[in-house]
Amino acid sequence: MDLGIAGRWALVCAASKGLGKGCARALAGEGVNLVINARGAEALEATATELRRHAPGVEVRCVPGDVGRTEVRTALLAACPQVDILVNNAGGPPPGDFRAWGREEWLGALELNMLTPIELIKATVDGMAERGFGRVVNITSSAVKAPIDILGLSNGARSGLTGFVAGLARQPRLASRNVTLNALLPGSFDTDRLRKGLGDDQGKVEQWLQAIPAGRFGTAEEFGAFCAFICSAHAGYLTGQNLLLDGGAYPGTF
Repeated sequence: MDLGIAGRWALVCAASKGLGKGCARALAGEGVNLVINARGAEALEATATELRRHAPGVEVRCVPGDVGRTEVRTALLAACPQVDILVNNAGGPPPGDFRAWGREEWLGALELNMLTPIELIKATVDGMAERGFGRVVNITSSAVKAPIDILGLSNGARSGLTGFVAGLARQPRLASRNVTLNALLPGSFDTDRLRKGLGDDQGKVEQWLQAIPAGRFGTAEEFGAFCAFICSAHAGYLTGQNLLLDGGAYPGTF
C-alpha cells in the first residue's frame, strides 16, 4: 500500500534507537524526509547514516541534544522546512515510591513527558492546518491505559499529555483541516531499555513473556510500521485516539 506521504517532512524525537528509530526507519521507507533528534550525537549520526542507506532518496538531518531544552527545540524546528509529521518521544522518568519524590522530580517528569511535547505541538499544528495536512503521534506508554504502581511519575506526566491532546485533537480548526493527533501506547518491546531492565535473568524474561498472550516482545520495526500508517494519507479519520500495542497483555475490553 502506498501511504501517500512521500516527500513530506517528519520530525522524530528520540530517534537514535528503539521505538523512535523504528518510526524514523518506517517513515523513511515511505519516502518521508526526516529531522531526527536524540541526546547522543554519535548514535544519532550512525542512525542517520543507516537511514540514508535504507532510503537513498530521502533527506535526513540530525539535531542532537536534550529536546527538553528550549534551544534544542528551536534548532529542531529550524532544521525542518515544514513539519508535516511530528513524532513526540522521550524516555520515561525513573520508577520509585511517590513518598521519595519532591517537587524537582515531578517538574522534571512533567517537563520532558508532558510540557515538551505540548511545546512542539503548539509550534507545528497551526502550520499543518494551514497546509491541510498534519499528523502528530505521541509515543507514551501502556501505563496510560493500565497504570503501574512504581511508575507514578510517568503515569502522571503521560496522562496529563493524554488529557490535553484529547481535547486539542477535537478542535474543529484542526480536525476539519486534516490534522490528526493520536498516541501510541507501547507495551513490552524488544529494545535496549527493556533488555537492560531484564538483564541476563532468563527466568525473569520467561516470567515477563508469560504475561503477554502473543508470547513474545514486540519489535521496533512493527511499531514503526504502525506509526507510519497513522501518519499516512489514509488515516485522516483517526484522531484523538490512544492505540495500545502490547501483544494482548492488557486484559480489559475497553
